[in-house]
Amino acid sequence: MINKPVVTYEAFGAVGNGVADDLPSICAAHEYANAHGLPVQTKGDAIYHLGRRALTAKIATDTDWNTSRFTIDDRDVEDHACNLFLVPPTHELLDFQISRLSKDQTQLPASPDVDCYVYVENDQQLRFLRKGLNQSKGTPQHDSFVLRNDGSISSPIDWDYDTITRMEVRPLEEKTLRIQGGIFTTVANCMHQEVGYTYWARNILITRSNTVVDGMTHYVVGETDVGHPYGGFLETEKCVGITFQNCFFSGHKTYTTIGVLNEPVSMGSYDVLANDVVNFSLLNCSMHHILDRSHWGVIGTNFCKNILLEGCTLSRMDTHMGVSGGYTIRDCTLGHMGLNAIGRGKLVVENSTLYGFALINFRQDYGSIWDGEVLIKNCKWIPSCGEEAAPRMFCVVNDGLHDFGYACSMPERVRVDGLTVDDRNHPEGYEGMLYFTDPDGDGKDVLEEVRPFPYQKCKELRVRGVTCLSGKAPQVCRDSALLEAVSFVDEDAV
Repeated sequence: MINKPVVTYEAFGAVGNGVADDLPSICAAHEYANAHGLPVQTKGDAIYHLGRRALTAKIATDTDWNTSRFTIDDRDVEDHACNLFLVPPTHELLDFQISRLSKDQTQLPASPDVDCYVYVENDQQLRFLRKGLNQSKGTPQHDSFVLRNDGSISSPIDWDYDTITRMEVRPLEEKTLRIQGGIFTTVANCMHQEVGYTYWARNILITRSNTVVDGMTHYVVGETDVGHPYGGFLETEKCVGITFQNCFFSGHKTYTTIGVLNEPVSMGSYDVLANDVVNFSLLNCSMHHILDRSHWGVIGTNFCKNILLEGCTLSRMDTHMGVSGGYTIRDCTLGHMGLNAIGRGKLVVENSTLYGFALINFRQDYGSIWDGEVLIKNCKWIPSCGEEAAPRMFCVVNDGLHDFGYACSMPERVRVDGLTVDDRNHPEGYEGMLYFTDPDGDGKDVLEEVRPFPYQKCKELRVRGVTCLSGKAPQVCRDSALLEAVSFVDEDAV
């Protein structure tokens, strides 16, 4: 609870009966609260309807939505891309220039007066040239990091920057902003479009550093046979220190459309989205029906640094266009879409249960790159949600023929220290789990010397305490090139 005095929506005309459009009153209440530095608190039994108008309430003070309900009806709206709530940064951008940066750089000769979030971009260099049905021409190379007032960089740089074509430097907020409670229900859009798709917002967007969302609930109802995807009901971008805790999310129905290659593709719809965030945490967050394949994975992230999931039960975790630094999954349960990883640094999966087709899927549409190390500790894996499967623990696919905009490699070192694999439901002729898929994929007949973008193999795989319930001993891989490259140590056999 927030100590009084507080600002209420009712003081600015909100009705809270679930019918009247309360969004104008909500916008006015937050505008007043922001101007006077006052917290906002809602009536616990109110049902606020957020209407169809293209209005955005800006939150700059602590807000307690407690047990209030919010109705978002997306069947008829003025602007599908408009945010309902925005948590904007407190500070303006600084005029601070950086001329060049080097990969893994951790110090600058000059520094701002305060700790800052920094975004740098070189639009003359493209990265993440996606392969497959959703192929793309790439994304401009960019980095986000924290620059301290002593010139130190807390999150090492991912790329070399001889040229910086765009830069944003913004002071970090010292005070943590807290948003708590709130039960939101989205009546899903029924938008129909034969070719391509349009992401919907109608959401909560956070661009302020040091923000905590605690105990928020989001439901999705009214999905029909047609609809367009959502970019994330709880979305955050370009900031530092974001925590979503004790929240409940909902999966969205998967729809299909015609993609860029004139072929059917799935439209991924997220309830949580993080882009260009440094230090992003999800703690004790959950959802229902994590094994329901008719619904898309609940989370997507891009270009983040240092991600932590702890105590969560979710259908998926995905670092779509990369994470760097630390990527930690601890005390979690991940459902049918499992754990996806692209990036660099240290990936740790500990005391968790996973149901994906692979224990970790290193996304092949981005080259199956993990530049760093992987640790699996005290986990359980039920491949393909317990359906019949011949499990491959790490999915890696890269035949060396596609330019992703960066050199690609498997994790340099992998350590498995305690893993139970429930592979009892396997096909006839099953010979045991493989630690790695064949990375050559469809390029088996291509000579190594004619592959223009060679895929670097894993150097070391160390395992201990691996139990397969089928009773069959696991094997490294079927691929001879990988078998020759990797140093395999079964510590139980030593």
